[in-house]
Amino acid sequence: MAEFAVPQPARRRGRPRGGASDARGRILAAAIHEFGERGYDGATVRNIAAGAGVDAALVHHYFGTKADLFAETVDFPIRPDRVIPGILAGPREAVGESAVRFVLEQFEDADTRKRAVALLRAALGNRLATPLLAGFLQRELIDRMVASLDVPDAALRASLAASQIAGLIIARYVARLPALAEASIDELVERVGPTVQRYLLG
Repeated sequence: MAEFAVPQPARRRGRPRGGASDARGRILAAAIHEFGERGYDGATVRNIAAGAGVDAALVHHYFGTKADLFAETVDFPIRPDRVIPGILAGPREAVGESAVRFVLEQFEDADTRKRAVALLRAALGNRLATPLLAGFLQRELIDRMVASLDVPDAALRASLAASQIAGLIIARYVARLPALAEASIDELVERVGPTVQRYLLG
């Protein structure tokens, strides 16, 4: 997890000096400060650009959206915000199983799993990191799910589905409960997928 005590860079306007790598580094340092001070929702690309002494357009040029910048700032290895909307747009009867399978298959990659577990451990035990990660997931994942569901109590449904998958991840990869750690992806998809499906669309 990135350290959030990085001092805010000097505020300089105009074109960056020192080349692309210097500009990227100053943007990342400013982003760490901004996310740490204001949280995910409160942070803005404009403030991050001001902190780095560059134009907001340069932030977008190097990092894309605020979600992309946040993911790079905290070394977020999985991007459900990019995939879940496509899953929700697919066959409605397969949404639950598809979502569970996507997450589990991402964690099967050793490097992704190592980085994700480290991030989860940091987020669960750090008073600054926990709301920051929660804000990202709320805005970029749960809110996107809510917009796609078009069902009553969509926010509660999406939050329940997210909590089910998050609990599975923590039990299987962080706590490593033996039965869950040893189960195959297919078995977990078969057992957990219908529950997520019921939360979302049942």
